[in-house]
Amino acid sequence: MPQPAAQGEHVALDALAPDELDRLDAAIVGLDASGDILVFNEGASALWGLSREAVLGRNYFREVVPSTNVPGFRGRFLAGRRRGALDESFEFVFGRGPGPLRTRVQMRAGRSHDWLTIEPLESLGAGPSREAVMAAIGSRARAEPVDPSICEREPIHVPGSIQPNAVMLAADDETLTILAHSTNAFEILPDAAQALDGRPLAAVLPLGFIDAVRARLAAGTLTDGRSLRRTLRLDGRDAAYYAVAHAHAGRVIVELERAPDSPDDFGDAHQTDTELAVGRLRAAATLTDAARIAALEVRALTGFECVLVYRFDPDWNGEAIAEDKIPDWSRSLFGLRFPASDIPAQARALYTKAKSRFVIDRDCVPVPLVAAPAAGNAPVDLTFAQNRTLSPIHLEYQRNLGVNGSMSISIMVQNRLWGLMIGHHRQPHYVSPETRAAAGVLTDAFAMRVQEIEARTLWAERQAHLATEARLVRELTRSDDFVAALTGGETTILDLFGATGAGIVSGERVTLIGCTPPAEAVHQLSAWLKAGLAAEETSFSSMSLTADYPGLAPHREVASGLLAVFVDGQRENLIVWFRPEVPSTVTWGGDPRKPVLAGDGPVAVLPRRSFERWVEERTGFATPFAEWQVSLAISLARAVEGVVLRQRRKIDELTGLLAEKERLLAQKDLLTREIDHRVKNSLQIVSSFLQMQRRQIADADARQAFADTSARVMSVARVHDSLYQAETIEEVDLGQTIENLCRDLAALAGEGHAVDMTAETGLMVPYRKAVALSLIATELVTNAFKYGSRESGVGRVAVRVSAAGTGVQLRVCDDGAGLPDGWDANPRGTGLGMKLIRAMLDQINARLEVANDPGACFTITA
Repeated sequence: MPQPAAQGEHVALDALAPDELDRLDAAIVGLDASGDILVFNEGASALWGLSREAVLGRNYFREVVPSTNVPGFRGRFLAGRRRGALDESFEFVFGRGPGPLRTRVQMRAGRSHDWLTIEPLESLGAGPSREAVMAAIGSRARAEPVDPSICEREPIHVPGSIQPNAVMLAADDETLTILAHSTNAFEILPDAAQALDGRPLAAVLPLGFIDAVRARLAAGTLTDGRSLRRTLRLDGRDAAYYAVAHAHAGRVIVELERAPDSPDDFGDAHQTDTELAVGRLRAAATLTDAARIAALEVRALTGFECVLVYRFDPDWNGEAIAEDKIPDWSRSLFGLRFPASDIPAQARALYTKAKSRFVIDRDCVPVPLVAAPAAGNAPVDLTFAQNRTLSPIHLEYQRNLGVNGSMSISIMVQNRLWGLMIGHHRQPHYVSPETRAAAGVLTDAFAMRVQEIEARTLWAERQAHLATEARLVRELTRSDDFVAALTGGETTILDLFGATGAGIVSGERVTLIGCTPPAEAVHQLSAWLKAGLAAEETSFSSMSLTADYPGLAPHREVASGLLAVFVDGQRENLIVWFRPEVPSTVTWGGDPRKPVLAGDGPVAVLPRRSFERWVEERTGFATPFAEWQVSLAISLARAVEGVVLRQRRKIDELTGLLAEKERLLAQKDLLTREIDHRVKNSLQIVSSFLQMQRRQIADADARQAFADTSARVMSVARVHDSLYQAETIEEVDLGQTIENLCRDLAALAGEGHAVDMTAETGLMVPYRKAVALSLIATELVTNAFKYGSRESGVGRVAVRVSAAGTGVQLRVCDDGAGLPDGWDANPRGTGLGMKLIRAMLDQINARLEVANDPGACFTITA
């Protein structure tokens, strides 16, 4: 019976029967030329936790263990077969699945197929591989409380490790002496035992490459994200390596990746493909088309299962505005929004500097960096390193999202981070450096197209507004009345900025056009702006005005957006533009309000786990005014200022006339209030006469009719009483009026009857509406006392007056048994009360709703 082979000893696997292969300690896999599995022994099943039946016939590299689909593993297999002499032996570290586990891999050609032998060497710790190895690298003490800002303070630019597909050397930027290196540097050395600390880079890398680095350093063209790229052949190594060097923070950092033996092994992008893709992007007419094409073309280049175009808004929330994915992709993110905390500030800053990041395997075991003793303990700044490991928090976020391989490329528009090109893959996914570069070029082409489209749209819009402003300025030059010039001609200020309402406050004069709040409300807004803006500020804009200035909350439908600009230094003249509320639903990828939770080990906080659609209903917001629109409004105000100076001379002449007019208006107001007072007194006298007459009549129906009529007269009297006491003669405090009225009705009904009153204060309504609602309240309360009581002579009625949107709501409920079915077809009594109610409802265009809750409840919305 064959015995397990000692490490490194070659076993003639072709000669072993299946049961003999199963008794070997190592994992044995037989592969055909394309990598499909033909043999899978018990050791392999135990290593990966997969049955033989589940993997036979499947591709080992792409389907079963996709973390091996890299040049350092599958690339060796393909190169050996191409040479006709497959004979490879190397170390490989597996992450999740069998790992974290360091292994010895042997690849040997057999008679009918090829063999993989995988022998475990060292377990790197229990639990998730990322967390285990990051803990071994060294944990950082965290004394901060758990709050969202922890994510923003995480030092993601100095992770202390790199991804295992690369080797890194860090040297002093003056002497080019090696000060730090990744622990897998033996992979590029002819002698794996030789030490690197303190040696010159030239002892490891070709002299031609070192000379190029020195030249770029001298020219100052190897910093700020600029790099030197070469394909190198290293002493003692058959394979070629991609080398990328850059200088940052006093270090020259060189990253080396094993290159595929053939460009077609891992689908290198061809220049023609990139050029054709750029051409299709250039033809896109709209931003939507350009984003859709970019996602499609980048996915075609890179092979990711899903590619998103992710755009930031002014508050750094993100939205997936385009998506291209395979048919069975499980979770679409298209149209979803993501809170700014998902990509915190320091991550956005890093994206602005280092434009691309590719992660082959989320669950890979990071390779630590070690420093030479003379270099001290200062961490190596990997801001611009391509193979820097990602934050444990970010990797956990990817795990929650169901993503393994990933890509993110910055979309920079006018030197600002506009968004990201994001690639997602459910399995580990390798993208060759050439294809990564092509994806970067295509993303840059998309950014240029975005800039062109946005600039063209902005230019056309600004030109139209400049033409409108020019017409207004011409009218101003021919007029001494700037208000009339801006609001009364064929072209007005309403033609600017996509506003639906506009106005001018000039002293006490308010001129409005379009859909705006009332003049008094606009005047109060002007006073608020005058008091609130700093001395040097002349303009104010808001997309949520009712949040900034609650005084306009009742008018949010027409005035949720505001652009205001003062004309003169005294702030006596103000031009305003209003935009309406745009109610909308914002669909988030998960609840953005979820708290940040404490993590464990190197993961300081836990990113959210839910990405289910979460819909937020947004009200009180308008389309925001752009900065150039604010600037244009300021320039118009400057043009108006000259006209204002001319007007001021005439204003002085008219001051006397205006004072006389104000005196007359005050007299009119006083006279109107006196009339209201006398009408109220007269109606109270009539009500008293009716009560006296009622007491002298024996007939019960007649007595009730007199009582009802007295109550109706009394309700009108109460409205006039409120008008007399109000600050304005046009509006009545509805809550106070109904409250006083109900107190009178309860007294009129006698002992045992009461009204529970709830009324919002300061709820002002026009006189006509107040009269109608008072009469309706009278009918409903008296009917409730008569018919809604469970016990004769005893009744309790609940009355509530409240705001309802831009209107008011009156609710009257009794404590009785409720209304019978069909009550409105055959109401009790003569039905005159309900006829009066319906007449009043029609008069003020109000709505009546009736329900039993459990007593009868009448709700009027007006």
